[in-house]
Amino acid sequence: MPTSLQATTDRDTYHDAAVTPHDRFGELFEAVALAHLFEDSKTFADSVPRVPPQQIMQAYEAQRDNPDFDLRAFVDAHFEEDPIACSGYEADTSDDMVTHIDRLWPALTRNSREHPLWSSLLSLSHDYVVPGGRFREFYYWDSYFTMLGLAASGEDRLLCAVADNCADLIARYGHMPNGNRSYYLSRSQPPIFSMMVALLEQRGQRRAVDYLPQLKREYAFWMHGEAQLKPGEAHRRCVRLDDECWLNRHWDDRATPREESYREDYELAQASSRPAEQVYRDLRAGAESGWDFSGRWLDDTRELHTIRTTAFIPVELNSLLYHLEYLLGQLCADVGEESEAGHYRERAERRRMAIDRYLWCEERGAYYDYDWQRGCRSIHLTAACVVPLYLQLASPGQAERVVNVVAQRLLAPGGLVTTEINDSGQQWDHPNGWAPLQWMAIEGFRHYGFHDVAEDLAERWLALVYDLYRREHKLVEKYVLYPGAEFAGGGEYPLQDGFGWTNGVIRALLAQRDGMVVG
Repeated sequence: MPTSLQATTDRDTYHDAAVTPHDRFGELFEAVALAHLFEDSKTFADSVPRVPPQQIMQAYEAQRDNPDFDLRAFVDAHFEEDPIACSGYEADTSDDMVTHIDRLWPALTRNSREHPLWSSLLSLSHDYVVPGGRFREFYYWDSYFTMLGLAASGEDRLLCAVADNCADLIARYGHMPNGNRSYYLSRSQPPIFSMMVALLEQRGQRRAVDYLPQLKREYAFWMHGEAQLKPGEAHRRCVRLDDECWLNRHWDDRATPREESYREDYELAQASSRPAEQVYRDLRAGAESGWDFSGRWLDDTRELHTIRTTAFIPVELNSLLYHLEYLLGQLCADVGEESEAGHYRERAERRRMAIDRYLWCEERGAYYDYDWQRGCRSIHLTAACVVPLYLQLASPGQAERVVNVVAQRLLAPGGLVTTEINDSGQQWDHPNGWAPLQWMAIEGFRHYGFHDVAEDLAERWLALVYDLYRREHKLVEKYVLYPGAEFAGGGEYPLQDGFGWTNGVIRALLAQRDGMVVG
């Protein structure tokens, strides 16, 4: 009988690997989740069966009605914890931050050449860098910001491996999933693959054109169903707003509790007056956004069950898709596909026009999410408003107004605050700051010549991160941006150490300080 740690074989096909733990274990999975056997629901979703799943289910069905049945003992007998867990890392307290980060890359690097059989983990062809803590797999948008640090550290092999893993997953599944777990396959994350391949070309490691098939396939995933839409209609991730404008939203192809947060989602839906499927879909779409969770998606910022992610056209999602369309236009021209090149250029221009029409607010001087179901812009200013500057689709006048608004309303002592919402208790809100948002703001301001504001923001963020590093000798997932604060809170799980994208952004900023061009 094969053990759970044997290498993946050809018979463990991609189709079989796409089966989620809930798909495999049904009532058993639900019973474990709702019994609160594990403090973190993700623990069981990541557990590895010791014997074939069919055998486990036969045993469960035979034993579950026995008066002395012990669910915890049954789980312990039939499952083991994810063997690819993040091992502890003992920092050398004499290391500066650059040395600390450079030494962390090997500790955060994994491979799946020895792939757990029947695991939720999806195999990858190349080594990959995990964020750290409970996040023991490869994540989509995290990985681009990790790449910035790998580039600064001279880790060219890993730098290429990140993009190659994304390309393989897109080729295999038709899109880049949220992460390499089967329960993440029904959604993606902010589409940043085009930024990855552009970075590789800039670094002289790969030609962007070599990834053209995967770039086209990712674009088709995001635009699926567009041709059938009438104005005011949506299908999956695509929304047609009027005769001329198509933009995108976040979505998930399942409308069930997230397997990594099954109990939490189930209990939240039970407390809501909305249909449970709507709550689940919007929670899942919020996870696809990467902002899981934020008051920007909520009708009542104090109540997570009022989440309406699928109703919003987000600023950063559409900015990234503009970059994808623009790059596709360039690359198609490079290989002589002139008709397709023109097609993608037209789409990029169409999206820029739609962003100006629906997401730019002239009265408020910034970009705001658009509620396409209610026909109005969001009231919430968020740090996502810097992404059009980062991707250079704002006009000079728009960029100046955004910089002024951000400086007045979102700049905190330690960096760029995520939103102005301070009553949600969610991690992607005030008073927290996140590394990717700092990077995109700093670089976006530089693109438009606002170097003083960019350098001020960079110094605030570096000082904040260094202060915690000096005291604790670690980098973490997110930070409170005000003096005297301890660790950041909010959200569904405790603060995580590691941490991939913080390491990446800090390492890149420190390299820039020394004159290196990164990103």
